[in-house]
Amino acid sequence: MLAAARIAVLATVLALSWQPAMAKRVAGASNLVTEDSYVNHDGVRVHKPIHAKSKPTNATARCRDGSYSFSTHHRGTCSGHRGVAEWYR
Repeated sequence: MLAAARIAVLATVLALSWQPAMAKRVAGASNLVTEDSYVNHDGVRVHKPIHAKSKPTNATARCRDGSYSFSTHHRGTCSGHRGVAEWYR
């Protein structure tokens, strides 16, 4: 019984700690500097794909899931987002 209670508390803590990160990502979509990014194979920091109501500045592609990519290379762009729907440059 005690183990089940500990698991329930841990699950609650994990759920609460995860939500602010997701909320920040959606709510702060216009502030690309503070959002999630990755370093591409050229060593350049690139913003991860985001969902937005309209095309963000510097977006290079729209993914099939509706997110926008800022990738600097075609290879791998929108992977995990069902591929590229439209290229912008």
